[in-house]
Amino acid sequence: MLTRNIPSSSEALPVIGLGTWQTFDVDASRYASLKDVLIAMHKAGARLIDSSPMYGCAEEVVGNVTAAMPEQNDFFYATKVWTQGAEAGKKQIKNSYRLMKREVMDLVQIHNLLDWQTHLSYLRKLKDEGKLRYIGITHYLDGSHEALANVIRKESVDFVQFNYSVLSRHAEKFLLPLCAERGVATLINRPFGEGSLFRKVADKPLPPWAAELGIDNWGAYFLKFILSHPAVTCVIPATGNVNHAMQNLQAGEGSLPDQDTRQKMAAYIEAL
Repeated sequence: MLTRNIPSSSEALPVIGLGTWQTFDVDASRYASLKDVLIAMHKAGARLIDSSPMYGCAEEVVGNVTAAMPEQNDFFYATKVWTQGAEAGKKQIKNSYRLMKREVMDLVQIHNLLDWQTHLSYLRKLKDEGKLRYIGITHYLDGSHEALANVIRKESVDFVQFNYSVLSRHAEKFLLPLCAERGVATLINRPFGEGSLFRKVADKPLPPWAAELGIDNWGAYFLKFILSHPAVTCVIPATGNVNHAMQNLQAGEGSLPDQDTRQKMAAYIEAL
């Protein structure tokens, strides 16, 4: 799988990760199928698993499923803090470590910028103590890109997570270029527009030239478009279906579209 470096450390990170919103908020009867997803992910060379206290029991499910895997320490564990107040934040972060069964978390992000000034100082303390490797901030709406940008301009963070897709390109205007300029790694959420892109292309054929890029499914098409932007570090589609996961993982292999092909890919979808 292709990798891109995390600017603050130069650590190589595989370009496809895994989101857990809704898909990991399940009971133990689904653990076997989720383990299959993680096995496929590991075999493909992917590492990052992104969760949040906001996602129901997803953190606990990540912890339980990975704990039963010999590959558990190969993954890159990311979660979030999503509450107000310093003590509430510390308590929630401690609980996330417990649920995900991590003594050191790879990445903790301030979810949707909620009380970010308060949480940022504690995350820096954890990082200084060696209990946290990276600090991030997140949002999922175009209207919050300026707020994310303002934090990046003022503060030192390792990661920023936000929405971006072939039909939702607002991040190209200033947020992606700013992240590249400031040396901030990017995680991309909502790569399929919460499923709206698949609904748009339902029963539609891939363009014949997609095969030249090694694309044989729509998931890979949408993800390769995102990854072809040089400021994108990793994209995190959520799935609990191993077949969908394998299609997504294909996007991290082979060549990526050049600028002309990117525009052709976007125009093809817009015209449908």
